[in-house]
Amino acid sequence: MSANPSSRKEALYQSLKSAVLTLALPPGSDLDETALSDEFNLSRTPLREVFRNLAGEGYLDLRENRGARVSEMSHKTLRDFFLAAPMIYGAVMRLAAVNRTDSQIQALKASQEDFRAALRSGSGTDRALANNRFHEVTGEMADNIYLLPSFQRLLIDHARISMTFYRPQDESMARNVSDAADQHDAIIAAIEARDEAACAQLAVDHWNLSRGQIELFVMPAGLDMPLGELPGARTA
Repeated sequence: MSANPSSRKEALYQSLKSAVLTLALPPGSDLDETALSDEFNLSRTPLREVFRNLAGEGYLDLRENRGARVSEMSHKTLRDFFLAAPMIYGAVMRLAAVNRTDSQIQALKASQEDFRAALRSGSGTDRALANNRFHEVTGEMADNIYLLPSFQRLLIDHARISMTFYRPQDESMARNVSDAADQHDAIIAAIEARDEAACAQLAVDHWNLSRGQIELFVMPAGLDMPLGELPGARTA
């Protein structure tokens, strides 16, 4: 790999980020520093700089004298995810409508084009990453130094535990994925119109669309929480 060190560091950053989001690196797995140093032609110092950046964003955990590992997805993590997701998504969408810029609207539309392209001809991994990028842009639009770190951490686990959503196994699941793309269009329109109320409702609708598949993923693992205790849970 002959690129300059900055480019190699960026390549490592993007590679590890994608691997974590798509479960190519499972939660809790250790990183092989020697193998990564060889693959990206980086010495330990720049390699660990990338690790620190990813740890600060929630992708990795750094352990003294034990190296880096992919952030865990524990029982508590999953409980906290279900409790916090509706609130955080709603707050981000509202603030996106207030603070968005014209250039960010264009970036959001471009990410939506990428998402629809991934739906047409991409893999489940492509779809998950494109969806993640769409929501990353809404977080950038919200422009809140307190909310953004929480939202970014939420997106990591949302991508990881909703991978099945983008690998539909039946017609109903495929229809939900199509509905998600349509909701993205509605989100863009509401943010562009600075319609806070519509953004808040779309955040709830969008969360509810994917939460059923997320529950199928986590419930067999023993998430000890009746659905009725979850914010916005369906009891019918």
